Amino acid sequence: MTGFDDWIGRSEQRADVLRAQPCRFMQATLGHDATLSDGDALPPLWHWLFFLEAKPLGVLGRDGHPAKGEFLPPVSLPRRMWAGGRFTFHQPLIIGRPASKTSTIKSIAEKQGRSGPLCFVTVAHEIHQDGGLCVVEEHDIVYRADPDPADAPPKPAQAPAEAAFSEQIQPSEVMLFRYSALTFNGHRIHYDNDYARTVEGYDGLVFHGPLTATLLVDLSQRHAGKTARSFSFRGTAPLSGLSAFHIEGRQAEDGAELWARRADGALAMTAHTVF
Repeated sequence: MTGFDDWIGRSEQRADVLRAQPCRFMQATLGHDATLSDGDALPPLWHWLFFLEAKPLGVLGRDGHPAKGEFLPPVSLPRRMWAGGRFTFHQPLIIGRPASKTSTIKSIAEKQGRSGPLCFVTVAHEIHQDGGLCVVEEHDIVYRADPDPADAPPKPAQAPAEAAFSEQIQPSEVMLFRYSALTFNGHRIHYDNDYARTVEGYDGLVFHGPLTATLLVDLSQRHAGKTARSFSFRGTAPLSGLSAFHIEGRQAEDGAELWARRADGALAMTAHTVF
């Protein structure tokens, strides 16, 4: 039991048209030619470009996110992170067509971590198009306290040493700005360097967890030459300071084992694709 049990089961719905322009802008953000058009399949995880919410500036929290207490519970812990997610792809979403998304709060759990209290909120999403279920997503959000400047950050685990395939990603302020704009993500850790350092305790601007996951599932598909049937990821350490990092992987029995490796060798994200 938590103080937020009344929030479990709360649901909201949104509708959108999966327009080609944001998809083409996303291609450009990733350094590719803009080729996607109506009738093409939406790449995995690119649904995050749609079903967006825009709240007035006056009702945003200090971090740039909408204030909690409407759909999401009013957790008092101030820092919000995208902890991970799980996806099942039943059929492709098609660019140029309307779609709908239903979001439901599935669980809320308060825990004690190494760095203090934590609150995990899992939101389940279902995306339908043309009367059929296309994508099922479980989105894990974690809330935590502000860091104590006197405490050393937890030492992250090291990434696997043996990768069958590896690509370097060089973040930039422009890349982070573009992805924040495409997803209407106002979280200041992605564009406000002073805030990211002095308030949330990072060593610079933070690379988006969802963008890291998007790069990993794309990496797995390109190397397998197959389309993902399911995908999961979990953030383990932040990618911050605009340092280059690597997205890597190797074949697994049912698909691909994937991870993001920081410049210091730390494991930033783990992921798994099933084909």
